[in-house]
Amino acid sequence: MDEQRLDKWLWCTRFFKTRGLAAESIKSGRVTVNGSRAKPARMIHTEDLVVLKRPPYEFRLDVLGISKQRVPAGALGSLYLEQEQSLTKRTELAQSIKASAVTEDRQGGKLSKKDRRDREKIKRLLSGS
Repeated sequence: MDEQRLDKWLWCTRFFKTRGLAAESIKSGRVTVNGSRAKPARMIHTEDLVVLKRPPYEFRLDVLGISKQRVPAGALGSLYLEQEQSLTKRTELAQSIKASAVTEDRQGGKLSKKDRRDREKIKRLLSGS
């Protein structure tokens, strides 16, 4: 097996819980393959470059393998490799979001509506959208 539908590959690699969610994300333009916008039925091959945008994060993945079934989380390394610059950028963004979290005057529990809005505004600014 040397090719597979893009939506099925994203589901097999556990980026999405269902193939329907993967197809929806692809249709909305959040996934590109080798620099061009893709459709859910696009066949991908090993050595393709898949860019997946899940705001505020962006994953740049080199396809290493194809699987006909959803794989366990421990075996994901055989299907793709995330590029180093993508990984460092994503971890830095996660740390900055965590550092900017609203923690003042809260005694645990749910964030207030204003605090949630502030947090979402910070996430949008950091992701560049």
